[in-house]
Amino acid sequence: MKTEGTEGGTPPILCLGETMVLLTPDEGPLAKNSHLGIHVGGAESNVAAGIAHLGHRVEWISRLGNDPFGQIIADFLRGRGVCLDRVQMDADRPTGIYFKDREPGASRVYYYRAGSAASALSPRDSALLSLEKRTLCHVSGITAALSASANSLLQHILIDHRVPDVLISFDVNYRPALWPLEAAAPRLLELARHADIAVVGRDEAQGLWGTERAEDVREILPDVPHLVVKDAGIEAVHFTGETVTRQPALAAEIVEPVGAGDAFAAGYLAGFIRGFDTPRALRLGHLMAGLTLQHVSDLPPLPPSEDILAVSGLDGDDWSGIRLNASHLDDLHSLAPKGNTRVH
Repeated sequence: MKTEGTEGGTPPILCLGETMVLLTPDEGPLAKNSHLGIHVGGAESNVAAGIAHLGHRVEWISRLGNDPFGQIIADFLRGRGVCLDRVQMDADRPTGIYFKDREPGASRVYYYRAGSAASALSPRDSALLSLEKRTLCHVSGITAALSASANSLLQHILIDHRVPDVLISFDVNYRPALWPLEAAAPRLLELARHADIAVVGRDEAQGLWGTERAEDVREILPDVPHLVVKDAGIEAVHFTGETVTRQPALAAEIVEPVGAGDAFAAGYLAGFIRGFDTPRALRLGHLMAGLTLQHVSDLPPLPPSEDILAVSGLDGDDWSGIRLNASHLDDLHSLAPKGNTRVH
């Protein structure tokens, strides 16, 4: 086995998890298309690419098959500014692939990931993570579903061998196709309870744990220092201690919803790292999600980071009056405040 390498020091932000090649028609259902577009999709690498776009040094660690699909993923993520120094290229296991069947109002995903290179992630890989050199490590519940060994790696990171002074961000990311509810619900709750930052969808939490409102989620996760409950296109609710912050989502046209949750996490975490106040960090999450909704890919081309950051600084009527559409993938500057839009 060899390691996919680039030069440079250890980035302060780490994202860990499986990434696959996505094959999907640009429009219409799979059964009526003989030509498919090739895209890259993986929850944690989506977050890494979003954070990198917003100006942060971030590394993604996983295993890829030593095959053309693995090379596509590696080249794409490097092109998006993500460090791949410790990605392992596996000669014995393939890169996972999946197909997205797109029909009006719905998408269905077909996974071909059993026995993938990433499913071999295990606590043996913990030495690669260099957590003692990180500020933030982002993981998701998808990894827990890949295999017993990958589940054990999350146990190692979140519970058994916590490294002091490293914030652990955990996106619940329940995928029913990967494991049954009766196994997923208690395990995902346990992992979320040990996170410093936990992100979960309101409807996702309701399906897993029977919680109807954001406040109900807080009741079962009372000690998470930063809990974010997303309510689709309505709002995001942030809990820290006794403080509750609600931030309305943006109105946005929807081409494809898959990937928007990862984009939200990327925006929120980037805002958190920058020290933005909570409403603005949530707005940055909403904005990244809204831009991603405009494209079939999980990782569309994005406007310049300075424009995204500037628009996240809008609030009140200036914020609520925005309606995103596909044109803003090319020109978000029109929404940014006038004057100096560069934000540090």
